[in-house]
Amino acid sequence: MSGTNLIWVTVALLAVAIAWAISIYNSLVKRKNYVEDAWSGIEVQLKKRHNLVPNLVKTVKGYAEHESSLLKEVTELRAPGAAKSPEATSALEQVFSKKLGGILVQVEAYPELKADGSFQNLQEQLATVEGDIERARRYYNGSVRDLNTLIQSFPSNLIAQRYDFTEAEFFELDIEAARQVPQVDF
Repeated sequence: MSGTNLIWVTVALLAVAIAWAISIYNSLVKRKNYVEDAWSGIEVQLKKRHNLVPNLVKTVKGYAEHESSLLKEVTELRAPGAAKSPEATSALEQVFSKKLGGILVQVEAYPELKADGSFQNLQEQLATVEGDIERARRYYNGSVRDLNTLIQSFPSNLIAQRYDFTEAEFFELDIEAARQVPQVDF
């Protein structure tokens, strides 16, 4: 091979390596943006659920005045966005779900409340939002899985380390009861 050909081969190999690095970097950025977008979807759904609480509390309060401490606790826990990470949000949401489930269990003692149209409407909205939260959580966790796989895989991990891409946290619900939609038997 002549010197000129060797230079062209070297330049071509260098261009391929640069194109590869740019491609990997762009894939990491894209997946990181998917994770951020998916997390904002979870936050929107959690906010919707938290926004239902005042109406739920108001409806239940009329029938169950002596449950006011539980109602107050649920109202205080409905500050969405207080936690900034999936892990912290998950912990807060588990407590919130448990308290919210406590309110719904109390409804069993009030047949007239179970028959109330406003309560039934709120119950349906809550079930819909819980399903939306589950779908948003699955999308988010899928996006996290894809990002983390790219960050951990060779050779993309070399680019990830170089540009400080970090693995994202999964949004998990550790309490089995919190994974289920709170249900009341009508």
